[in-house]
Amino acid sequence: MKKLCLLVLLFYCTEIIQAQPKALSSSEIYQHIQKLNTVGNAMYIAAHPDDENTLLIAWLSKEKKVRTAYMAMTRGDGGQNLIGSEQGEYVGLLRTHELLEARKIDGGEQYFSRAVDFGFSKQTEEALSTWGKDKILEDLVYQIRKFQPDVLINRFPPDARAGHGHHSASAVLAAEAFDAAADPTKFPEQLKNVKVWQAKRLVWNTFNRGFTNAEPTDGPFIKLPLADYSPLLGKSYSEIAAEARSKHRSQGFGSAPTRNERFDFAINIKGEPAKEDLFDGIDLTWRRIQGGEPIGKALDDILSQFDFKSPSKSVKNLIEVYKAIEKTPESIYKTNKLSECLNLILACSGIYCEANAATNMISPGQSLKVFATAVNRSNLDVKIENFKIYGAASKDSVLGKSLTYNKSIDFAVDTKIPATAGITQPYWLNEKPEKGIYKVLEDKFRGLPMAPDALWAEFTLNILGESLKYTHPIKYKYTEPSIGEIYKYLEIRPEIMLNLDQKVYIFADNKPKKVGVMVKSNIANNSTKVKLNLAAGWNYEPKEIEVNFTEKNQEKPVFFTVTPPTSSSETEIKALATTANGTFSKSLKNVKYEHIPELNVFPEATAKANRINLLKKGQNIAYIAGAGDEVPESLKQIGYDLTNLNETTIKGNLAKYDAIIVGVRAYNTEDWLVNAQNTLFEYVKNGGNLIVQYQTQAFYGTVKTKELGPFPISIGRGRVTEENAEMKVLRATDPILNTPNKIDSKDYDGWIQERGLYFAEKWSDKYTSVYSIKDTGETEQEGSLLYTKYGKGTYIFTGLSFFRQLPAGVPGAFRLMANLISFNKK
Repeated sequence: MKKLCLLVLLFYCTEIIQAQPKALSSSEIYQHIQKLNTVGNAMYIAAHPDDENTLLIAWLSKEKKVRTAYMAMTRGDGGQNLIGSEQGEYVGLLRTHELLEARKIDGGEQYFSRAVDFGFSKQTEEALSTWGKDKILEDLVYQIRKFQPDVLINRFPPDARAGHGHHSASAVLAAEAFDAAADPTKFPEQLKNVKVWQAKRLVWNTFNRGFTNAEPTDGPFIKLPLADYSPLLGKSYSEIAAEARSKHRSQGFGSAPTRNERFDFAINIKGEPAKEDLFDGIDLTWRRIQGGEPIGKALDDILSQFDFKSPSKSVKNLIEVYKAIEKTPESIYKTNKLSECLNLILACSGIYCEANAATNMISPGQSLKVFATAVNRSNLDVKIENFKIYGAASKDSVLGKSLTYNKSIDFAVDTKIPATAGITQPYWLNEKPEKGIYKVLEDKFRGLPMAPDALWAEFTLNILGESLKYTHPIKYKYTEPSIGEIYKYLEIRPEIMLNLDQKVYIFADNKPKKVGVMVKSNIANNSTKVKLNLAAGWNYEPKEIEVNFTEKNQEKPVFFTVTPPTSSSETEIKALATTANGTFSKSLKNVKYEHIPELNVFPEATAKANRINLLKKGQNIAYIAGAGDEVPESLKQIGYDLTNLNETTIKGNLAKYDAIIVGVRAYNTEDWLVNAQNTLFEYVKNGGNLIVQYQTQAFYGTVKTKELGPFPISIGRGRVTEENAEMKVLRATDPILNTPNKIDSKDYDGWIQERGLYFAEKWSDKYTSVYSIKDTGETEQEGSLLYTKYGKGTYIFTGLSFFRQLPAGVPGAFRLMANLISFNKK
């Protein structure tokens, strides 16, 4: 009896929420057999999550039926979040999973380079320099050599038409990688794992302004009919693409499906030009594989004889196809097609196998119970022979039981997590990134969206006399009555986790502050001692606090009093917990949205503390929250009493507030602000101080009021992306820069990612402009901070990125914001 090995390597695919691969209907099985009978690969290349053309990816995967990858240079870590407060690497983690959800729908696979998205970039050279061009080129070459695409497709051109330095940089890198991947002298150290590869061609998936799709006028092109209807799927590819695109919720890219013809165009950039079809001159049949022609004929027969009412009739012949593939020479096609074929055997057999943990969180050295089930929904002769777990200590379960029609076999296995097991963590976040690039210490993870799951289950099934090993990740499954069945990652967590109650502590004077730490134990009957680590000159009391736990997941708060130095100073506050098993310094960060799996990350338990010299006038302020807005918590740090305003509370007495601040993009996201605009202007007219942070007229949300200010003011797309750009003061005596804090050049040091964005473009001469700033090689912009008197009060508009600087603890940004809030206050 021959043994066949079924390895469902989900970390190379996109099945994230479901532990069991998605069940396929007969029509989907038929389409997957067609795909098994297609031998070819394509790779789409761009810069960010949301850059990809989901329509083209769906068409390639489901119409042309080639294996299709989206290679993103970054994870979108420098972008903004319309649906929550995450920034930086946590936005990157969110968008990574939005991409994975999109790939589940459009049929592509997802890969990444190590490049960090450092925010909007205007120059190709800036992006390449910041990332380290050779390192990111190395990543792209590696993925090309590993994936072996016949065709490379750029989303962007390599010039200013791309609209973003990261976009154009992705095109520059793709053109160089097209040649370098085929050159054994380029990155020769890769060749121990992959081999040189020459793609047939590199094309640009063109677009016009507004991503319209008029025929190109600057050279020969081919026409791609992307929006055809698939009777097998019951949808057009444009409908599928809209579903995939709509997974990019953090960027507000929900898309309505279109049901009409749609053509894209491809211009040849490198390689042999295509004349009629994207895959001209490329044999996409099994004939391209030595000994493969009989496989193609066998699959043709399976397709012609396929019984939609009884797919199990194809199992015997699919097993024979598997054996034939196994005999072909080693290649990327062999590895991939073996996996495809064996998944089809399982799908046609109607077999469901699953193993789930009794909990979603475990620590090294702890015992874990795993519940397994197997059921056969066909009349085939199927037995479950064996079950084992990888990644933990457990004995094989020899079962030798028949799986009769529609009767499940359920059993439990006890296992133990090794004491040396590492914690579950996105692999690119294990180390602090270098400038522009994440540090990835393990080469085996290179390019993957996520590292493999911690534990894997292996079912040995005997189907029609053949022994098959089916492997899939162990997850945690539970039922939420309002939703239904939910899967979570199985996490190996630190024994103790510590969360400081703030990310940044701002000391406006030398008075002590209370610093809270929430201590959580991942094991029962545990005891720990908690302390802080601070720089010299900073003091805290008490020096150590003992905490005892009786239950797993129990949380207890502890509090320290931290006293800053008398002069300006900055430190990192680090929380540490010591148990009998060692010292722990990780926190718990949760990222939870309903359209992606729940994610938990374990960064170091640290916070920034800054002793700054800051004066302020006024005490009571109100805030209208925008999208992903963490400014309110920052303002509380410097002693303001803050009230959040909403559609109801804005109708109350506003005169009691020394200032009202409108959060970033609040006019884009809050419909009620249109009707409240006159109320806000009346507040100003009667002596109030209204501060409006940046809003946008971009495609993902427009300002829902014609009059943003009391006098005409219009928003443009102006921005300054160089965080150290010179801040030229237009009037040194301007009161906004002198009261109560005298703002000087040091206050512009240490800003992160950018100076500001979506500046005012045109404004009435009743406004006063404060700064003139620019990026290198560009013209000066004066719309970053404007103010005007209106009645007895003041209206201020600012595109300066306080929403980034304040949560990051930038001292000068706090001092400047205090001046805005204090403006014209006695």
